[in-house]
Amino acid sequence: MSEMRRVCVTGAGGFIASWLVKLLLSKGYKVHGTIRDPSIEDTSHLMKLDKATENLQLFIADLFDYNAIKAAISGCEGVFHLASPVILTGMSDPEEEIIRPALVGTKNVLKACSEANVKRVVVAASAAAIACNPDWPQDTVLDESSWSDEKFCRETKSWYCLSKTLAEKEAFKHAQEHGLDVVTICPSLVFGPLLQSNVNHSSSLLLSFLKGSPELIEIYGSGSFVDVRDVANALLLVYEEPDASGRYICSLKQIQIADLIDMLKNIYPNFNYHNNIPEMNEVNDLSSEKLKKIGWKCRTLRETIYDSVRCYQEAGLLSME
Repeated sequence: MSEMRRVCVTGAGGFIASWLVKLLLSKGYKVHGTIRDPSIEDTSHLMKLDKATENLQLFIADLFDYNAIKAAISGCEGVFHLASPVILTGMSDPEEEIIRPALVGTKNVLKACSEANVKRVVVAASAAAIACNPDWPQDTVLDESSWSDEKFCRETKSWYCLSKTLAEKEAFKHAQEHGLDVVTICPSLVFGPLLQSNVNHSSSLLLSFLKGSPELIEIYGSGSFVDVRDVANALLLVYEEPDASGRYICSLKQIQIADLIDMLKNIYPNFNYHNNIPEMNEVNDLSSEKLKKIGWKCRTLRETIYDSVRCYQEAGLLSME
C-alpha cells in the first residue's frame, strides 16, 4: 500500500476483534481500536502485536458515548463493529443488560460512520440472528434469508439471539436510510487460540467439554463451530471485496456434541470427559456457501481444537494430568 489505509475496530480487546486487529496490522492497515475502561479490561496483548507500536491507536470509548465513538472513527475509511455484550445467563433485566446496549451501540457506531463518510462498515453479527426461526422448514439448511423470530426469542427468553437480531436489523435499516454500505458476518460458535487474557464464552464451552463439566454440555446438544482466525479472515474479506453485500454466514458444518466429545477423546484420551451426553434433537445446519463463493477458506474443526488446546495449556487453563 502506497498510503496506509486507516480503519476502526470497535471492542478491539475481544476474542474475535483481537485476531482481526492482528490481521489488519499484518496487512499494513493503520488501526483505531476502541476499548472500554482499561482498569477493568486488559488490552496489553494488543500493544504487543507486530506493528502495533506504530500503527495501532487505542481509544477509550463506551458504546453509549457517541462523542467518544465519533472521535475513534474520525479519519477512518472503514469500520469493523464488533463491540456487543455477550451475556447468556443470569440476567435480571435483559432489556437493559444486553438488548439496549447492543442496539444503542450499533446506532451510535453507524451514525458516526455516516458523519465520517466511511466507505464500508462490516458488522460482526451472529448465527444467533439466523437460527432461532421456528418457521424455517425442518431438515432444511439455513441460509442468509433466515432471520431469528423476535417473538419466539422473547417467548423462549433467548435474549442474546434477540439482541443480535435487533442490532443487525438496525444496521441494515440505517444503511438503507442513510446510504451507508453495510455488510454483516454471522459466525457460529467461535473456537480457537486466545490472544486476550480473559476466557470468552465460547472458549469456556470448549474448556468445559475438556474438563468434563456437565453444565454447558447439557445446553448444547449439537452445534456449529468456526475458527476465530477464519472469522477474522472473513471480516477482512468482505471489507476488501468490492462486490460483497448483505449477510454472510461463517461456519463449519454442524456436529453433534456427542461426536465432538468423541473427537476430543480420540485426540486427547487422558482428559476427564463427561460421559452422560444427553440426546437432543438436531437443529438446522448452516450454509457458508455465499461466503465461500467470494473466496473464504476455513480450517477443519480438528485443527482448531488442536490449536485451542495447545493455547489453553500454555496459558495454564488446562492441565494434561
